[in-house]
Amino acid sequence: MGQKKRISVVAIFDVGKTNKKLFLFDEHYQIVFEKSARFLETVDEDGDPCENIESLRLSVFDSLHEIFRKTEYEVKAINFTAYGASFVLIREDGQPLTPLYNYLKEYPQALKDELHNQYGGLEQFSLDTASPDLGSLNSGLQLYRVKKERPSVFAEIHSALHLPQYLSFLLSGKLYSDQTSIGCHTALWDYNKQAYHQWVKDTGVEEKLAPIVQADEVFAANFPGSTFLIGSGLHDSSSALIPYLLNFHEPFVLISTGTWCISLNPFNHDSLTKSELEQDCLFYLSYAGDPVKASRLFAGNEHDVQTKRIADHFGVTTAKFRNMEIDWSMIDTLSKDVLSDELSAFSKIDLSRFADYKEAYHSFMLHLVKSQVKSTNLIMKSGSVSRVFVDGGFSKNSIYMNLLAREYPEVEVYAASMAQATAVGAALVIHKHWNSLPVPNNLIELRFYRA
Repeated sequence: MGQKKRISVVAIFDVGKTNKKLFLFDEHYQIVFEKSARFLETVDEDGDPCENIESLRLSVFDSLHEIFRKTEYEVKAINFTAYGASFVLIREDGQPLTPLYNYLKEYPQALKDELHNQYGGLEQFSLDTASPDLGSLNSGLQLYRVKKERPSVFAEIHSALHLPQYLSFLLSGKLYSDQTSIGCHTALWDYNKQAYHQWVKDTGVEEKLAPIVQADEVFAANFPGSTFLIGSGLHDSSSALIPYLLNFHEPFVLISTGTWCISLNPFNHDSLTKSELEQDCLFYLSYAGDPVKASRLFAGNEHDVQTKRIADHFGVTTAKFRNMEIDWSMIDTLSKDVLSDELSAFSKIDLSRFADYKEAYHSFMLHLVKSQVKSTNLIMKSGSVSRVFVDGGFSKNSIYMNLLAREYPEVEVYAASMAQATAVGAALVIHKHWNSLPVPNNLIELRFYRA
């Protein structure tokens, strides 16, 4: 009996804020192995919660040992995708110098003002960097803070790596930056010049940043005798867009739904306006380095809060809302009310005005979709977009999808389902380095909703 042929796979680490996942995909992009882990957070020097970078590092190596022991697979390449706005500051020996600060950490107003005022004031600074004023979520400001508050630590930084590139560095031993991480509300990138903003040069931050590489570049692994290749890692929001960019060439908008619902338009490169910026619009950079106009809405979070409020009021469980079909006669009646497009509007409505939980939920979804449309329209560029794709949690919500289709009668609206789009994006971007087959064109399942 000859030995069974080993299956060629790519390994993808998908590191979310809560769940850390590892997937093995075969050459058809089928998941052949997956595992998931959660770690306890630790605290930084101020006692604020933050990612346990040591647990994460150990888990990467433990998981790799586990898959290398599985003789049925041959790992050809490894790539990483992780949440953005998070820097790992490393010393010359590659060890982290500080905790991995949480992007929700309070940011000192005086420091922000000082930086903004030196470069034309907040509005100009935000327009140049396509970064709404988000404190620590502007990850570049985390480096500015270390420089100002702890200059001796700043001097010791050999390299500041965004989280996906730090994970990649663990396996390749090489230092690099990637555009998808730099381009996302970091306040580092000047979108007018397509280069780092002047402040990054003036403050010496640029010297701490590793050279930028292309998203499809791969590097040799730092292990003797190993043959697999290491990708440079991607910011998760940009990674999830890759399967769509490779599959669809007519202009589209993708609404990626989760805790945040992010509308992405890769075909709108118009400069940000002051009013768009004030309404939480920004640019991302795609894996190819092109600007992607985006708007954000905290709609998934609002859905959690309001469904719980409705469930508690009517004495049912939130499971009741999970597969609820749309009731058009109820929608017609409820639509006679004047609806606000503010996301918080429904939270102010007294639930006792509704006959039952079903009616309350339909009313809430009408409000939610109204504010979603307002958010999506900010980046829509009407007339040029022919399709809207919705992926993530709301793509499975019949009421959401039907109402959205009704709001966009001129555009084809699809629920797009794709298992693990973020991880698949990170595998696709290095396709040619590990996969001998052509990129499959049936990766994304589409379900059309009629207006």
